[in-house]
Amino acid sequence: MVLKIFFPQCCNKADSGLLVGRWIPGQNSAVVLAVIHYPFIPGQVKQYIHQMRGQSGVDLTVLGSWSMPKEGQEGMESFLRDLSTIFPQGQWLQLSREMGKIGFRCHVLTRDPNGKLIQQEKELKEDGGGEKGGTKRGGGEKKGEENKVEGEEGGGEKDKVIFIHYEQRKVMLSQLHPIDNGVPDPQTESQLPQLLLLQVFGTVCQSEPLFFLDKYDDGPVKMTHWQSEGREGSIIVELMKQASTPVCLLTTWMLTLWTSLCSSRILNMRPMRFISSKLSTCVQLSYRTEHLQTVCSPTRATAHNHFMRKANIFVSFFVDVSLGLLLVSWMYRENRIGKLANTLVPAADYVAKELEELLQWLMGAPAGLKMNRALDQVLGRFFLYHIHLWISYIHLMSPFVEMILWYVGLSACLGLTFALSLLSDITALLTFHIYCFYVYGARLYCMTVYGLSSLWRLFRGKKWNVLRQRVDSCSYDLDQLFIGTLLFTILLFLLPTTALYYLVFTLLRLVVVMFQGVLHLSVDFINSFPLFAMGLRLFRSYRLAEGVKFRVLCEEPGTPLHLMMDINPLKVSSVVQTYRTPTYSCYPKDSWLALCKKLFLGELIYPWRHKTTKID
Repeated sequence: MVLKIFFPQCCNKADSGLLVGRWIPGQNSAVVLAVIHYPFIPGQVKQYIHQMRGQSGVDLTVLGSWSMPKEGQEGMESFLRDLSTIFPQGQWLQLSREMGKIGFRCHVLTRDPNGKLIQQEKELKEDGGGEKGGTKRGGGEKKGEENKVEGEEGGGEKDKVIFIHYEQRKVMLSQLHPIDNGVPDPQTESQLPQLLLLQVFGTVCQSEPLFFLDKYDDGPVKMTHWQSEGREGSIIVELMKQASTPVCLLTTWMLTLWTSLCSSRILNMRPMRFISSKLSTCVQLSYRTEHLQTVCSPTRATAHNHFMRKANIFVSFFVDVSLGLLLVSWMYRENRIGKLANTLVPAADYVAKELEELLQWLMGAPAGLKMNRALDQVLGRFFLYHIHLWISYIHLMSPFVEMILWYVGLSACLGLTFALSLLSDITALLTFHIYCFYVYGARLYCMTVYGLSSLWRLFRGKKWNVLRQRVDSCSYDLDQLFIGTLLFTILLFLLPTTALYYLVFTLLRLVVVMFQGVLHLSVDFINSFPLFAMGLRLFRSYRLAEGVKFRVLCEEPGTPLHLMMDINPLKVSSVVQTYRTPTYSCYPKDSWLALCKKLFLGELIYPWRHKTTKID
């Protein structure tokens, strides 16, 4: 049977003492977490381990002893070996370094059914962090040479040992992501390596209270681990933690007032609720309110997913507000607001002039097509009248355009997404006449298409059964067939005219919808993109682990296999998919076939956002 010992690199040069760690149940593996230095009092060591076991929830124990050769401590190895009677375990590991060598020896003491210790000796020559060897990926284990076992009773059993060295800091700070996103089944043989990795990572991560003790602490126990030289920390981070408490309380109180105001009866009346649900600005404001409530929640984020969600939302909000402030600083320099206001009205006049020329072209013989003269003139004059009304409205509002833009520009202080949402709503208001043209043309074309389809069923002796939602046979008299023939002929000859107007205004409407769609996608990208998780993936890739890979440290004849466990980072696509913040959909998810069917039949494509369930 192979004995796997996970040994931290920070303990390779530790002073002599006791090995503290955990035996992985059912895996024949041990995880070494720290080394308690000599001198020590066994009773205080037991008390300290019991205290750490209660704080961490990990079944910590003394795995064995560690002997580092020094002058004047020649009998240290035998002394530490005798401690196995004070700390009774099923197996006792005794590791010791040799003078002038970088390797160390390992003795395993096991207890027989009578409680008597039996020694199994294994010479483990370790290349302590050398560059020798290549790289080996995956969780496979390479067999070393069999070591002879010399028991006190002359037992001839053979055994193999693999040392797996790991960087304790990286393993403790990393989060292992199972491929199947679930807990492996311990009964499945193929899932055993993954289950072992989960238990190793979980043991190191949950043992964080064990690493709070450093050499500067006055206590009866001195230890070696990744923080033994000094606790890792930042004064700026600690000051921000202290300042975040009153800020979160103040923000929570302000959000409570805001939500109570929004839930008042006046704002929940049907017209106000309908308008607020169709405006992108109101939807984004409610979305950011929900985000701030999540970030400023007094509940501590204990689970990894909850912490990552809070961190992603906070970083996204910080970046959003920073970009908004940059936009405000750019807009209010060099009188850019006034320049924008001066170009807005001429731009509206130019669009109106182009629409008038387009309508004049449609009222003639567009592309050589022969249109219905009477219907063509009626539709052209009807749309021209709407354009004149719109231009009159724009010129009436022109003295107030600069003031409106000045106040609207301040909304970017709430974030770039708020400014983009407001721009989408302003675009919808400025192109309202194009939307009206599209609705008129679509309704007229839809009535024509549905009228032709109904009359076509009349010719075939069919009708639509409304109750059963199907087409049934029906007998018509001569007068019904005559009137149906007249109506079918009239609608058929009017169809090219209505279809042409519908096609032109639908194309204009699609241009506006595409522009608004780009704005909505930009807002959703800023809201949902996991910036914090992506930053961890780029700068501290070990924090998000997909698995591990092994490098061979030492592979010599007569010595066991020594591996170095490196963390395999999570893929960028997996990071985005795993930590992407759920957002509200901009539009219902219609397929391209359904969209083409709507356009062909003249059904309306609504411009507003539909606040439905959250989707990824």
